[in-house]
Amino acid sequence: MFDPKKLEAIRRGLKAWEEKELSAFVARRPERRRAFSTLSGREIRRLYTAADLEDFDYAERLGYPGQYPFTRGPYPTMYRAQPWTMRQIAGFGTARATNERFKFLIAQGQTGLSVDFDMPTLMGYDSDDPRAAGEVGREGVAVDTLADMEDLFDGVDLAAISVSMTINPTAWILLAMYVALAEKRRIPKDKLSGTIQNDIIKEFTAQKEWIYPVKPSLRIVRDSIIYSVQHLPHYNPVNISGYHIREAGSTAVQEAAFTLAAGIAYVEEVRKTGLEVDVFAPRLSFYFISHSDFFEEVAKFRAARRVWAKIMKERFGAKKPESMRLRFHCQTAGSSLTAVQPLNNVARTAYQAMAAVLGGCQSLHTNGMDEALAIPSEEAMKLALRTQQILLEETGVAHSIDPLGGSYLVEALTDHTEKEIWDYLERIDRMGGTVAALERNFFQQEIADAAYAYQVAKERGEKIVVGVNQFREPEPEEPGIPLHSVDPRTEQLQKERLARVKRERDSARVAKLLNELREVARTDENLMPVTVECVKAHATLGEIVNALKDVFGLYREPIVF
Repeated sequence: MFDPKKLEAIRRGLKAWEEKELSAFVARRPERRRAFSTLSGREIRRLYTAADLEDFDYAERLGYPGQYPFTRGPYPTMYRAQPWTMRQIAGFGTARATNERFKFLIAQGQTGLSVDFDMPTLMGYDSDDPRAAGEVGREGVAVDTLADMEDLFDGVDLAAISVSMTINPTAWILLAMYVALAEKRRIPKDKLSGTIQNDIIKEFTAQKEWIYPVKPSLRIVRDSIIYSVQHLPHYNPVNISGYHIREAGSTAVQEAAFTLAAGIAYVEEVRKTGLEVDVFAPRLSFYFISHSDFFEEVAKFRAARRVWAKIMKERFGAKKPESMRLRFHCQTAGSSLTAVQPLNNVARTAYQAMAAVLGGCQSLHTNGMDEALAIPSEEAMKLALRTQQILLEETGVAHSIDPLGGSYLVEALTDHTEKEIWDYLERIDRMGGTVAALERNFFQQEIADAAYAYQVAKERGEKIVVGVNQFREPEPEEPGIPLHSVDPRTEQLQKERLARVKRERDSARVAKLLNELREVARTDENLMPVTVECVKAHATLGEIVNALKDVFGLYREPIVF
């Protein structure tokens, strides 16, 4: 793309600048640090020029938005036609309490819903299970039966709004409840849009929420994908997630590489059934973090799109462009938020949100300033939503597509990130693939090492966190901002509601359907249809989970030293 003679002239000019102006200036005014690096540890030079892109091929590396290799975005017009979905996550207490928060956010201009579930729901325990004591509704909304799902979306037009659900080991049950609710409301399935996270690989890798062993867990994800392709043409049945990998301490490259490795595993699992890749690949979606190092994050998003496009085209033989495009939801970095000086989190979130948008996300959640202290208050959530609205309407960053494209720094970082992603993927392939690497605890060890290195850098002051290891202030006894609290009656109210549902349902039918579920699990049939029937009969989430424990068993994590 660049004339070799002009590149050589740039190199000579750069060397002359370094020897004359730069060296004399630095002698009088030394730079702040001996070396500058990204959050993940990549050294950043003081200046990038066209010479850093010597072999840059525009068509191969960039192209155009909506066109292979999708570096500049998955759609031709990006935000000029459709702004990213503003999808603030919400979930606490009972379904009715969360429903009120949904309606508040919709009234403030939110364009998509996103649901957080409590730990018992995530782990497959009903609210009346002794192991759920003290956790019901605490970190998300409690959902035991279809009745809770009805309350959760009461007054919400599911045909008109996209709904995302953050849940993994029990995801297929929540998807079944969502389908059953739509059927009860007579909403055609082709009108439903949204995403269920359903990424069990990242649970084994990073977040540690699992129930069944790896292979049956992958089978459940596979069944969800196939069912959605057959019945839910506008629904994303898996949200392949790097967010939690990064929150566990990975680098940006590890986040992207391990997420794409999980994507490869899901594609391979579905293809074993004989389904053509172009039939299901367009419904795969991704979920990344937008962390604090602005340009590193932008480069990560662009590189991930390019790598995934090549994987789908060359490794899996995809023919449709929509099978090759990587679409992703983004969330600002929860682990970057601090309990001290919580107002600083507003600034952190705004910059992270801008990186997500300039990196080309399709939907975005901006964290509340108080999330290091509690479930966000309504004021914190409104401010987080306003942050996105200001970004879209006032800053101008969404006027042009990929406005940082062509930046010497951004293109060089994108190329370096892509190369390192490929290096990881090749290592994983040499181990026998994603599942084999998972069973060897490769991902877990890599993340642990990166997390340790970052923590050491913070403690040495090499990585500065404002208000924590620099610019500290005496800590007040109170946080200084009003915090949200969950109704202390939540657990009792939920248990009473669950008892009422159990009394009023046809228990004999529930028992019959749970037996059918076990029998289907022993075959290679799809689990989704019988699960939908179970939830329609008001079988509880815990009952469904326990039925499959009889068939699949439980996962026990290998010990890593």
